[in-house]
Amino acid sequence: MSELKDLSDLLYHEIQVLYSGEELLVAALPRMIENAQDSSLKAAFTQHLDETKQQIERLKQAAELLNIKVEGDDNPSMKGLIAEGEKVMHQDATPEALDAALICGAQKIEHYEISGYGTAAHLADGLGFKVVAELLRQTLQEEQNTDTKLNDLAKNNINRKAAQVTES
Repeated sequence: MSELKDLSDLLYHEIQVLYSGEELLVAALPRMIENAQDSSLKAAFTQHLDETKQQIERLKQAAELLNIKVEGDDNPSMKGLIAEGEKVMHQDATPEALDAALICGAQKIEHYEISGYGTAAHLADGLGFKVVAELLRQTLQEEQNTDTKLNDLAKNNINRKAAQVTES
């Protein structure tokens, strides 16, 4: 970010950071899919990879509407979250525990994205960029849906399997 003098600059920064994060996630999700053992988890990650690619296109649209470059600021927070997940994927773990850990890491990412998209949509609304706000809210809804899906998978399937392995 070259300069932050008003809320418009903050919105531009947020769009660029979100874009950087989604690009990083597109690179990381295939490794998560590969490491996931449960077929439902693999499917959820695969669906989210497809959604993430669409979210990148929406961010490009938002940047175009705002007349800014979508590339610019990088996303050290997303790099850290992904690095934490990569570390877990290299642990000696049972398949069930690894799936639970993948969900844990993925939900941290989702919560980060939910906060980022919510903030950016609020800024866009406040600045009168209604179309941009709607693009951001569409992605926000997808991120919330993914978080709910991962939560349901954890509670109703993955965590139960991991708990049974430790009880054996």
